[in-house]
Amino acid sequence: MKRRDFISLVGGAAAWPLAARAQQPGKLPTIGYLGSGTSATQGQWVAALVRRLHELGWSEGRNLTIEHRWADGRTDYLPELAAELVARKVDVIVTTGTPPALAVKHATSTIPIVFVGIGDPVSTGVVKSLARPGGNATGLSQQATDTGGKRLELLREAVGGLRRVAVLVNVGNPYIPLEMKELELAAGNLGLELVAVEVRRVEDIVPALIAIRGQVQALYVPGDPLIFTHRVRVVTVALAGQLPTIHNLREHVDAGGLMSYGPSFVDLHRRSGDYVDKILRGTKPADIPVEQPTKFDLIINLVTARSLGIEISPSLLARANELIE
Repeated sequence: MKRRDFISLVGGAAAWPLAARAQQPGKLPTIGYLGSGTSATQGQWVAALVRRLHELGWSEGRNLTIEHRWADGRTDYLPELAAELVARKVDVIVTTGTPPALAVKHATSTIPIVFVGIGDPVSTGVVKSLARPGGNATGLSQQATDTGGKRLELLREAVGGLRRVAVLVNVGNPYIPLEMKELELAAGNLGLELVAVEVRRVEDIVPALIAIRGQVQALYVPGDPLIFTHRVRVVTVALAGQLPTIHNLREHVDAGGLMSYGPSFVDLHRRSGDYVDKILRGTKPADIPVEQPTKFDLIINLVTARSLGIEISPSLLARANELIE
């Protein structure tokens, strides 16, 4: 596993923030980024953060350093990687998703944390409240529990006669039970039956998906570090079994999934740059409210739809933000 992957920040000169200079004279402020996947699967998100930081006057080598740690989709690596960043005494840690945020939260109560895309930061214990986070963490929620029902609605609209839907569940993700509760409520209202397909390791994905062939008519894929990192494998096996899929992130649809609906993680990472900037300039995380997504996208892969023999209705096509052809 490659645990260090440095991404260069390019750009012109910028003034040193006084708070950062006073913090550690002679040492550049350092951002630690803990990624749940790999630089290949999440690099575009980090690039959005980097671009925003540059716009705000931060440039690596001039007034900033960034250190990266990648878990390769393995949640069991997260505590060790979080501890590494804490030991490096970074000035702020940026991380994506619930498992990495919890790992960092357990590793330090003093280093500021900026999280991106946690489904429910209050229920999972990362912050005390959205308006007043308290402690050392703040960031951007992805409202996943509010959009799960919408995804099921879209899936039912796209797949005629839909009755049974499999949900790919990583039992090691502490957020998944919260999303499942919302999905079960929505499924009851929509007349759908959910079938939980549990995985714990990457090696479980293929046999778990093969086992449900012929038993369900579609696959719901929640947001999860393990599944996201191995999304190509998930989509490939699902399509081989003629299973249409719906996801929370467009990257799954780029890999061949049928549809995705959810917040733009590129946009969320861009906005996280404002949090980092405020913290490096002296604002405490406890005083920065958690914000929600403002950009939601419906992406439909028409190539996949044709391969599955699915005809997407004109009304659904008209609502899509992007069609992949």
